[in-house]
Amino acid sequence: MCCCHCFLIMKSPSVVVSGEMTERDEMRSAVLGIIVITMGTSLVVVYNNSFNVTSGFHSGATATGPAEKPRKAQPKARPSTLEGYTGVINHKPLRMHCNCCALVTSSGHLIGSNRGDEIDRTECVIRMNDAPTSNGFRKDVGQRTSLRVIAHSSLQRVLRSRQELLNTSQDSVFLFWGPSSCMRRDGKGLVFNNLRLVNQLLPQLRVYVIPRLKMLQFDELFKKETGKDRKSSNSWLSTGWFTMAVALELCDRVNVYGMVSPDFCRAPSQLSVPYHYYEPSGPDECSMYLSHEHSQHGSHHRFITEKTVFASWARTFDIHFYQPDWSPSANENSSHTLASAGS
Repeated sequence: MCCCHCFLIMKSPSVVVSGEMTERDEMRSAVLGIIVITMGTSLVVVYNNSFNVTSGFHSGATATGPAEKPRKAQPKARPSTLEGYTGVINHKPLRMHCNCCALVTSSGHLIGSNRGDEIDRTECVIRMNDAPTSNGFRKDVGQRTSLRVIAHSSLQRVLRSRQELLNTSQDSVFLFWGPSSCMRRDGKGLVFNNLRLVNQLLPQLRVYVIPRLKMLQFDELFKKETGKDRKSSNSWLSTGWFTMAVALELCDRVNVYGMVSPDFCRAPSQLSVPYHYYEPSGPDECSMYLSHEHSQHGSHHRFITEKTVFASWARTFDIHFYQPDWSPSANENSSHTLASAGS
């Protein structure tokens, strides 16, 4: 869940035109530089990885919730086709399905949680942006990653995180979202161009994007659930919004780790934690949520509004919240359907 201001598109048109080649070249050079530096130390790990490239699933026991014991692995069903998510190189749709997913947020509530083993026992693990699993974080957030949903504005940070990008199972999927001006395929989409370059240099990576039509469906979903038009309300959908909606298409059950309830930050005795578990000196989570929720100037994430929608979805779908543990009250029903999630 990041505050996403595209490094190119958020500027005025005149600035974009005058600086396009310079910034494009700098971005391309940055990508090439990162790849060259990391390939020598990391590609051997990737190419020697013994995981099955075609499975996309963990072969261990499936965890259907923190209170349950691991069950014997069931025969894997053929992966489902998720319409609207396309490969950067081959343009083919993403094929993936999980019985149970752990959706790991980047919240400071995960610090000291010791949920790592529990998360790693889950069939599929979903993470966001450049949230790390190394450097002492494993015991709290786990190590495995099946799907990483990434904002366009986090591309450079992800590229710098070579352990997250390269030292990973070949089964991991990287799904990028961003405004159409960043993701267009006609040579003018800065982010898409660099994703294609990365995938050409590292063809074993499974890199997908959310195209324009699918992005519009996410906007319509927000309007349907909240009654607010995203653009006219000066709202940016967060990476958490995209990740939760994708999880509903991908997973039969979703265990969400580190997401607070919609009312959590309104409580006078609410616990103060950092916005990101990997930035302990960063901004306070509730301060970030409240400032974005109530801001009337500029474009902001509506974190609390989104969490209200997620709580509503949990009354209809198999969604469970842990760390902190909470369940939605049973006073509302969501209008969300699997079809409206963008199927």
